[in-house]
Amino acid sequence: MKELKHLNKYFYKYRGRLFAGLFITAIATVFRIVVPAKIGDSVDAIRANFDGEISMEALKHQLFINILLILGAALLSGFFTFLMRQTIIVISRFIEFDLKNEVFQQYERLSLSFYKQNRTGDLMSRISEDVSKVRMYAGPALMYSTTTVTLFVVAISYMIYTAPILTLYAVAPLPILSISIYRLSVAIHKRSTVVQQYLSKLTTFTQESFSGISVIKAYGLEPRTQIQFEELSNGSKDKNIDLTKVQALFFPLMILLIGVSNIIVVYVGGKQFMDGAIEFGTIVEFLIYVNMLTWPVAIVGWVSSMVQQAEASQKRINEFLKVTPEIKNHATTHREIVGKITFQNVSFTYPDTKIQALKGVSFTIKPGETLAIIGNTGSGKSTILELIGRLYDVTDGYYLIDDVPAIDHHLEDLRGAIGYVPQDAFLFSDTIQNNIKFGKGNATREEIIQAAKNAAVHKNIEGFQNGYETILGERGISLSGGQKQRVSIARAIIKDPKILLFDDCLSAVDTETEEEILQNLHRISQNKTTLIVSHRVSSVKNADRILVLEKGSIIQQGSHTELVTQQGYYKDLYHKQLLEKEL
Repeated sequence: MKELKHLNKYFYKYRGRLFAGLFITAIATVFRIVVPAKIGDSVDAIRANFDGEISMEALKHQLFINILLILGAALLSGFFTFLMRQTIIVISRFIEFDLKNEVFQQYERLSLSFYKQNRTGDLMSRISEDVSKVRMYAGPALMYSTTTVTLFVVAISYMIYTAPILTLYAVAPLPILSISIYRLSVAIHKRSTVVQQYLSKLTTFTQESFSGISVIKAYGLEPRTQIQFEELSNGSKDKNIDLTKVQALFFPLMILLIGVSNIIVVYVGGKQFMDGAIEFGTIVEFLIYVNMLTWPVAIVGWVSSMVQQAEASQKRINEFLKVTPEIKNHATTHREIVGKITFQNVSFTYPDTKIQALKGVSFTIKPGETLAIIGNTGSGKSTILELIGRLYDVTDGYYLIDDVPAIDHHLEDLRGAIGYVPQDAFLFSDTIQNNIKFGKGNATREEIIQAAKNAAVHKNIEGFQNGYETILGERGISLSGGQKQRVSIARAIIKDPKILLFDDCLSAVDTETEEEILQNLHRISQNKTTLIVSHRVSSVKNADRILVLEKGSIIQQGSHTELVTQQGYYKDLYHKQLLEKEL
């Protein structure tokens, strides 16, 4: 259970409620013990009446008192059991809430390289299925364990006080049960881990299939995908059956041992009664106690299974919680960002692929200036934008913001000052209005419309039946590629940031729309630091300075006018795209 020690901080957090729940559990158990004792007294009273030791009136009076006590004890036991469940189960829900938030916050802290190495389905499985398994340990397992321990302590103590020899015979099968449970728990732990792994694989496969359904349909891969899903499902089914086979041994074994205990109570108790050592009612009491302990004994197996599964799930959760984020916030003080960006001999190698994306890149952009970056695919253009937002940290060299090392800026200040439009525009399954408001949560309707106009997407949105209230499909699938890019641009500019980063975000729009957006951006970014990454000369020609990258190094730089007069990559690309436009 060492992995479950992670939950101790939550148990301490809710210690007041927890102790109250344990106290209520003890009270509920004490009232449960009253019932068999009074039934035994009633049986002895009836036998005494048959033997002529007490009158019928005395018998009626005693039975009436016992019935009232039994009803009262049952009602009070039920009431305190209700309070117990309300207390302990609610605590487990609080712990589930806290643990899910802890896991999600860790997901948010982790760097991009982590997400490139782990599948989305696996991440979802750990924060949903695994946390749910852990909740069973923090709630039902704890509650039933407390009930079992309390009932055993109170019931067996009373049984020993009443008939010690008979008690020893009655509980004799329990050590055999304990040993059996221990052996079965080990097997359950191993098989539970495998089951959770298969569940993670299934979640990942289905999530990727749903996300890529258009590709599956376009290539006619439905039969192959179905076969792969069936193979995973069959594997998961087989592992679950293996686990269930082990779990299924618990209840038959317990019922067998409880039955043996009943036989022992009847046989040994009968002999002691005939010898005059105990009353007849004591035998009845012990039969009720032994059967009362049936459920707690069964719970031992169930709880053991829940704890083993929770331990396996918490181990998977801890694997991610122990991952140290590569990007750390070193600053404790806040400072306003103006927007000057300086790269001094910056080199960068991706930690996951070990590919060197940048080699000794140096440049400076002053607030209000626009820098454009152009080059072939894989030349390192997007990497520069990722480094500016500290999605990664530079490997070598220096990256400065306002002449201060970027790592000395508070991460919230840095990213709060940036409006970023990625190459692959991502939209949430929400309204168009809320997707634009993502850049500024308190934006007014007028600001949203103005941002959409600046991104040249307002007319498109107005053309939809529900306008800005149109609900987008997953990842914005309801929109065309160009529309998604323009909504992403609107999201960035409504934020009114100090730094604007555009990563080839006009590749899916026509030249007329591109020209309209660029004119609007030129007006908007007068006092902002702007970086534009593109494959098109038309997108970068109005920039104050243009960098041409090749294999991570700057091979040309200057204004559009300067570069078109120089022999090299930029001039060749300009004439090639000019010819394509004419054709």
